[in-house]
Amino acid sequence: MSNSNKPNVAFWIIAIIALIWNIMGVMSYLGSVYPTEESRAGYTAEQLALIDSAPAWLTGVFAIAVFSGALGCLLMLIKKKWAVPIFGISMLAVLVQMGYNWFATDAIEVMGTVMGVVMPLIVVAVAIFLYFYSKGAAGRGWLR
Repeated sequence: MSNSNKPNVAFWIIAIIALIWNIMGVMSYLGSVYPTEESRAGYTAEQLALIDSAPAWLTGVFAIAVFSGALGCLLMLIKKKWAVPIFGISMLAVLVQMGYNWFATDAIEVMGTVMGVVMPLIVVAVAIFLYFYSKGAAGRGWLR
């Protein structure tokens, strides 16, 4: 008897790539809260001032975004419906974090087009995609 609720190959590829992406986010977070002198040397004085002036709550939101994103991927890989609300939390945290950076700071000007606009847009797009993809996977019965 065939199981029609079996995820397709694309599901597994997306889940694995998403986990790698979110692990990179966790590494980025850890690098931001535990920076080395070498990593700080790669920034201009203006960029360091922006980074150092970030409020503590924003660092917390960053942690929520990346750790819930990684957890959502793990839950998706073990086919649990809990992935959907966890990805929702991650998406909301990403939107708060990027919204603050875009609208309450001069991050775009200080960080430049790639790090101030392009990379954050990719992060937002991936977070939104993972939320809706997991929601669709749950609707198809791939997540229990």
